Amino acid sequence: MNQAPLRIDPGHRVTMHFSLSLSDGTEVLSTYHDSPLEFTLGDGTMVSLLEYALLGLQAGDEQTLEVSGDEAYGAWDEAKQHWLNRSDFPQDMSLQESQVIAFTTAQGEELAGTILELNDDQLLVDFNHPLSGKTFHYRVSIISVEMAE
Repeated sequence: MNQAPLRIDPGHRVTMHFSLSLSDGTEVLSTYHDSPLEFTLGDGTMVSLLEYALLGLQAGDEQTLEVSGDEAYGAWDEAKQHWLNRSDFPQDMSLQESQVIAFTTAQGEELAGTILELNDDQLLVDFNHPLSGKTFHYRVSIISVEMAE
């Protein structure tokens, strides 16, 4: 007796390929030319909006979504741009515009910031998620769905 294919539900182990592209077609991230992503739905690997879009899909399904970065990562916020003193960084650290640098908060949380401007004394760092305020396309191809162990 054949069993119906398992559909994605919270707690299921999912193996899939995905790509993330900006609305102008620029590919930001893709697993299609590499190893697929394996995760358990609900473990925090994916933002909840994208996890919700996977519910009910099964192996062999393909889906394309248009997603607002504001919905997925929060609205772009000018208050998340900060001028920092260049003297707070190691002297031998090479800094340039568009560079993404990692910071650790007082609570130990990792936070990425993008350098927007720099001069001899300061640099303007944007701590907004890079996709905030942008529309992007998310394409998935489900390879397998399994019960989590």
